[in-house]
Formats: sequence, C-alpha cells, structure tokens
Amino acid sequence: MKTRLLLFILMSGHLVMAQDGKTKVNSDSTKRIQNIEGIIVNGLRAKDAPNNALVSKWALHTKNFGQDMPTLLEFTPSVVTTSDAGAGIGYSGLRIRGVDASRINVTINGVPVNDPESHDVYWVNMPDLVGSVENIQIQRGVGASTNGAAAFGASVNIRTNDLQRNPYARLDLSGGSFGTLRSTISAGTGLLHQRFTLEARVSEIRSDGYLDRATSNLKSMGLTATYLTEKSIWKAVVLTGAERTYQAWYGTPESRYRGDSLGMLDYAARNGLSVVETENLLTSGRTYNYYTYAGQVDNYNQDNYQLHFIHRFSEKLNFNTAAHYTYGRGYYEEYRSQDNLSDYGLDQLVLGLDTIAQTDLIRRRWLNNHFAGLIYGLNYQHSARLKFTLGGAANRYAGAHFGEIIWAQFASNSQIYDRYYDNDALKSEVSSYLKTNYQKNGFDLTLDLQYRGIAYQFLGVDQVSGVLTDVTQKVNFNFFNPKLTLARSFGKHQLFTSFGIANREPVRRDFRESTPANRPLSERLFDTEIAYRFDNLDRLDWQANLFWMHYQNQLVLTGQINDVGGYTRTNVDQSYRAGLELEFGYQIHSKIRLQSATTLSQNKVLNFTEYVDVFLDTDPYYTQIQINHGTTDLAFSPNFIQTLGVQYAPIKGCNIALQTKYVGRQYLDNTSNLARSLDPFTFTNLSINYNVKQQFAKSLQFGLLVNNLFNAMYANNGYTFTYQYAGQTTTENFYYPQAGRHFLVKMSLQF
Repeated sequence: MKTRLLLFILMSGHLVMAQDGKTKVNSDSTKRIQNIEGIIVNGLRAKDAPNNALVSKWALHTKNFGQDMPTLLEFTPSVVTTSDAGAGIGYSGLRIRGVDASRINVTINGVPVNDPESHDVYWVNMPDLVGSVENIQIQRGVGASTNGAAAFGASVNIRTNDLQRNPYARLDLSGGSFGTLRSTISAGTGLLHQRFTLEARVSEIRSDGYLDRATSNLKSMGLTATYLTEKSIWKAVVLTGAERTYQAWYGTPESRYRGDSLGMLDYAARNGLSVVETENLLTSGRTYNYYTYAGQVDNYNQDNYQLHFIHRFSEKLNFNTAAHYTYGRGYYEEYRSQDNLSDYGLDQLVLGLDTIAQTDLIRRRWLNNHFAGLIYGLNYQHSARLKFTLGGAANRYAGAHFGEIIWAQFASNSQIYDRYYDNDALKSEVSSYLKTNYQKNGFDLTLDLQYRGIAYQFLGVDQVSGVLTDVTQKVNFNFFNPKLTLARSFGKHQLFTSFGIANREPVRRDFRESTPANRPLSERLFDTEIAYRFDNLDRLDWQANLFWMHYQNQLVLTGQINDVGGYTRTNVDQSYRAGLELEFGYQIHSKIRLQSATTLSQNKVLNFTEYVDVFLDTDPYYTQIQINHGTTDLAFSPNFIQTLGVQYAPIKGCNIALQTKYVGRQYLDNTSNLARSLDPFTFTNLSINYNVKQQFAKSLQFGLLVNNLFNAMYANNGYTFTYQYAGQTTTENFYYPQAGRHFLVKMSLQF
C-alpha cells in the first residue's frame, strides 16, 4: 500500500491534484479537490516503506463493530492488544514490538494526541473514532519527525475523513454479546457551490463488559467543515468524547484465574480480605472483578478542536499550518476501606476512650487540563529531484491534579469536596525539523533533522505511595533527533535502510515519585532498519524487515524504592530490541487470498538488578535486597508473534475473513522468571460482510463477527510484585482474562 501525496498545482486557472504520481486536471475551474489528504502537515507521515503499515478506510469499516481502535488494529504486524474489560470495549491498549503506549506517538491530522505528562493515549476518551477516519499509518521504529512526545519505537498517524463530493447519510447499528449496543449516525452535505462541505457524526456505545460490572457508556461526536478557495484550503475538525466506565483495573489474582480454591483462600488471608470480599473471590469465576462499590467509575470528557490551513504560493512552494486545542476534565472515584486519616491530612478523632485513626471513605481523583498549540510545515520543491520541508510545532499544556473526599465514615476535620492534594503542572514544548529529499536513478535519500525542547514544572502536594508529599519540581530538556533513510527501487523490488536517533523525557510519574537528587535521566534510542520488498500486485507480495533498536538509559521498573517511598522506574544502562518482521500475501484464486505476518525478536535488558521488599517485625519494618539476574527479557515483549488470515469472496458483495493470531510468552517483569509470565495464547476471529443488492439506498451491508471462535481461555495483560516475610518469598501475579467465544452483528445503511 502506498502513501498518497497531495500536490496542489495551479495551471491556467485550473486546480490540479496529483495522487500516486498521476495528475488529474479539472476541466471546470470552479471544481475543487475531493481529496484532503494534504491537510496533514507534509513530512509527518513517512514514505511508503516495509516497516510501515497503512490500514485503509475499507479495512477499518469492515472490522468496525463498535470495539476500540486497538482491537481493530490487532492483526497488523508486531502489534499486541490489551483490554481491561475483556471484550475490546472500554480501557484498551496496544503495544508494538513490545513498546508500550507511552512510547508510541499518536497524531490525528498531524496534531499530537499523547497526554503530554504521562505520554499515554487513552483510546476510551475517543469512542468510535474510526467512524471519522480515512486511514491509519503505523510506523514501526523511530519514523519521521512527529509532533508531541517522541516516537520511541512506533508512531500511529491517523487521518480523518476525506472530503466527500456528494451528499450522503449513513446509519450504523451493531450489537451482540455482553449487552453490547452501538449506534452511529453520520451525514454530509457534499460539495456546495464547489467551495464548502460540512460533515457530522454522532455515536453511542454501551457494553456490560466481559468482567463483572465492567460496563462502558461511551458517547462521541465528530464534526468537519471544509472551505476551498482557488489557492487555499481551510478545514475545521471537532472530535468530542465522553466516557463513563466501571473500573476493571485491579486485575484477577492468579489463584482465581487458574481456579485454585486453596490458593484463593491463602490469597484472601495474606491480603486481609473481608468475608464479603472473599466470597466474591471464591464465587465469581473467570469474570471476577475486585471492585463492588456501585460508584467505582472512571468519568471523563475530552474535546479536540483543530483548524487547518493550506496555501499554494506557486508550483514549487506551499504552506501547511494547524492550530489545535484539547480540553479534558474528569475523575475516577474509589471506595477505600480503613485508610489512615493522616494520609489525607486529617486529624485523628477521640471518641470517649477510643482514638480513631482510620476510616472508610470515598474519594475522587481529578484531572482538569488544557492543551493547545500550533503546527506548521513549509514545503519547497526545488526541482523534480530535490525538495525540502521545514516544519515544527509549539505546544503548551496546563494540568490541574487534585483529590476530593466526597464521603467518610469518620470525617474528622474535613468537609465534603475538601481537596486532600492539589498540584498544577505546566509543560511547554517547541520543535522544529528540516527534511531534505533527493531522488535520482531509482535512489531515494531523505535526511530528517529535528530539534525538540521541553520545559516542565509541577507545583504543590500530591499523594505518593499513600503519603502526602510536596512534589514541586522544574526541569528542562533539549533533544536533537536525526534520521536518515535510503531506498532503491528497481521494477517490482525495493531495498530500504534507515537509521534514526530518538530522545525522550521521563513522564510525570517518574518525576512525581522522585526528587531532583535521584531524578531519572532521559532515554535515548538508536534504531536501524534494513528491509527488502517484492510487490507483484497481480498475485504475490512479500517483504522482510530487520530491525535493531538499541536503548541507552531506558526506564524500567526494578522494584527499587527511592527517597520519597515510590516504586519509580529506574534507568538501565543498556537494553535492546532486535528482530525480523516478515509479511506475505498471495492471491491463490480470484476469490481467495492468503495473508500472514511474523515477528521474531529478542528483547533484552543487560545486567538487570531486581529489588525485593523484605518486611520485618521490628523497626525499621522493611528493607530491600538486591538480586542480579544478568541479561533478561524485557517485560511484555514476546519473542514470537504470528498472524495468518484467509479472505474468501464467494459471490459479489460478500467477503469472509478468517484470522488467527499467536502471541508468545510475555514476562510480567524484567526478571525472565517463568512463574511471573503470561502464557502463550492463540485466538481466531471470523467475520462475514455482505452488501445486499437493493434499489432504495446506495448501500446496505450486514456483518457478523465471531471473536475467539474456538473459545480460547487466555489473558493478554497483567502485573506482578514480590516480597519476603519471615524468610518466605511471596509472588502475587494478576491477570486480565479475555472473553471466550462471543459475537457481534451489524447493519450499515447509506444513502
């Protein structure tokens, strides 16, 4: 699949569009472009290369039954997805080459999506985003210069819908297992007076979730307005999301996951579970959820606004810019049993002869944030062989973090909605890049040089490891991120190589749980990619990509407690990811196509030292011991991922797809301890889509999706911790079980 580049050329009063090397001239000078792909700042998407995957609108639509974006991307190469609620709706995530979400740069039309503090992407805040998406490019490795947090192993570049020339209206309905219901209505005016379009989408998704009480109530809206002039394009994009999900974050204890009754009783005794909590553990089965309080929810709203402008100065020079603003606000609510009053800055109570030092309470932890900025790109075509892009961004983030007590059995000296912690964060970022591309005799050379500067501060008191702590800090970073790519095409063959350096600052948690004296260092990645591709569009295509990702000072969890009592991440001197990605597609018959993707890799940290808590009966009540494990596997980094799919089109308008995925063993920490790992798993999905012939609508499609066709029982995520007491070592593993066989059906009607 090739990334299309949009060039605007004005010739004799006619606007010309070049796509995939083909130039189309409108015969009527009042006609305007129908494709708005150029709205993305030039240079943010990498050129077509073997370490990239482009997921088309058609592929997304056929898979879209209301599940989250990560679930729709789970069969792309080197991807592993997770779902807290177990059915792909609610809190979901993805890893690419073992790289976690906080190291994957995500943009929408070139606008950064990652939270500037945590670097995470919360897909649950953008429900049914795929209904507004034209295509998605996934870059594995360092990739091209991007806006927002550094691409530290992968980038996901989302492009919203192209302009639709003709008016339309669309209704999408789906439903199925676990009370899942999705409804989406979208419509567009088409191109009015050859200048203006307006498109809108509203969506609602509800699901009970696979785990007990893991409900999701998700709403979203998308609105796009486009205005065309002879030399310019204006485009406004609004994406809003509102989510209320019941928490399924706690995970399932290993004994419950494996059905070990004696192990469950031991776990309950070790962790002081009440009679009611123990009964819940013993009787819930595989759908166990620790939380039972009715208000144990995450409640968050997020609004994204974008205003894009493109202007064509001449045949050689054009300019792109976009202003953006994101407003997020919400909280998660928790019931807490027997918390210390002192942990909330409250006085102990004296009732008669009794001193009350603990209380049951309900708290809300809030985040209210504003993120705004400007991105730009100036593109100059010096000649047919040589072109330059100068681009960059300036962004500013302001986040208010605070906690409220909304109820307490013993309120002490508190009032309702008292804030027990309150701190503000400010983060400013500027970046600029210069990209030079030269082509001659089948060679394509690109040099990409980026500077990125960050100023970050947060002021006030926060709760660190249950203790109120002054976390005031200020820090600055200056990064230089160079990249060089070289491609050689000859006929149906392509050779590709690239080398890039990426730097990344620590995230909020790393600062909050440390002091300036023990603050972690920034991370650095050296990424080398070498690939070969053969593409015979009529029948066969395959490609192979070798990668070597060498890290300096990568931040990983070691179990070490720092001087503020936090289990913060620690820099490890040397670590790496190295592997081979293979992709294969073969048209067996005009109606049958085979596809596969394989990732073989080694993901190692050198000279890893684990810190284990040791609890004592005398003061001091705990200490830590060190265990050196030598070279170990990086957590959540399977050495083998395999997908295999077959598509069958028995009749016109009908498509049947059977896809299987295998994910190798994943370790829950960095010790390579088999007892702290996720078992390898395999699952298979079956989908059927059929377009019905009829006269009253443009299209009518019905679909069936059977997830986990063969009812595999597996978990795709988890966590672990280990401690010692009275000479005995205890390891607590927690897993996130995924649903067995379940189904969804849908109907799509378009006029």
